[in-house]
Amino acid sequence: MPSLKDLKTRISSVKSTQKITKAKQMVAAAKLRRAEERATEARPYTERMEAVLANLSASAKGDANAPRLLAGTGKDETHLLIVATADKGLCGGFNSSIVRLAREEIVRLQGEGKKVKLICVGRKGYDQLKRLYEELVVWRTNFLEVRQIGFAQAQEIAEQVLSRFDDEEFDVATLFYGKFKNVVSQVPTPQQIIPAVAPEGIEPPDLKGAVYDYEPDEQEILRALLPRYVAVQVFRALLENVASEQAASMTAMDNATRNAGEMIESLTLQYNRARQAQITKELIEIISGAEAL
Repeated sequence: MPSLKDLKTRISSVKSTQKITKAKQMVAAAKLRRAEERATEARPYTERMEAVLANLSASAKGDANAPRLLAGTGKDETHLLIVATADKGLCGGFNSSIVRLAREEIVRLQGEGKKVKLICVGRKGYDQLKRLYEELVVWRTNFLEVRQIGFAQAQEIAEQVLSRFDDEEFDVATLFYGKFKNVVSQVPTPQQIIPAVAPEGIEPPDLKGAVYDYEPDEQEILRALLPRYVAVQVFRALLENVASEQAASMTAMDNATRNAGEMIESLTLQYNRARQAQITKELIEIISGAEAL
């Protein structure tokens, strides 16, 4: 049985941990509001771009002159997986759920005889993936020195992906990130960005029989729009990740704070019982000694 000193030390240690988790929870809650606003504000622009892409791609479908970013390479042999996670932990299963989804896709693709390459965005994703798939990682980056993620970081990642596609290093690129739904729900999401495809649920607008002439033509517009589309999708994923990370961190720290409180109550009860037992034992010894005299 632990001594009174050991129990007192443990109670003090758990109280210190509880203060840290409570502070981390409050910081995450403060950051979440702004991160959620940024992710929400980015969605209309992204969704509108997806609708425009769906409209233009429907017109250019089957055209021999369609841009490669839309038509693809004509092959499906090499897949590039862009795994976006956080740089820090203490956010529950947020990072692990994204990495797990990427691992499942790697196993599936390799089982079909496909070649897989990885780009790791975020330190935690790389730390988990390198244990089994370090040889597949072709590039990685993190944002530990960046105070707030902006479009410049997304553009850097997009340029890496586009340059490798131009060099014919892969045929299909898929982005993995955590989509923010609410404080208690963050959904690991895969999205193919090369060749560009409109996400499910995005329908081309109904033109009701009207015919539009584009100037420049659809192919020229797509050649200018598609690289921007890749960068916008990466930027949206980074913003969703930031919001999801803060929400997951707030929830995890709240649970940790509650658990620490329960542990303090349990240790305090154990300490009081041990102290009472020691006092009772000392009283018995005093009474026994007095009776012996």
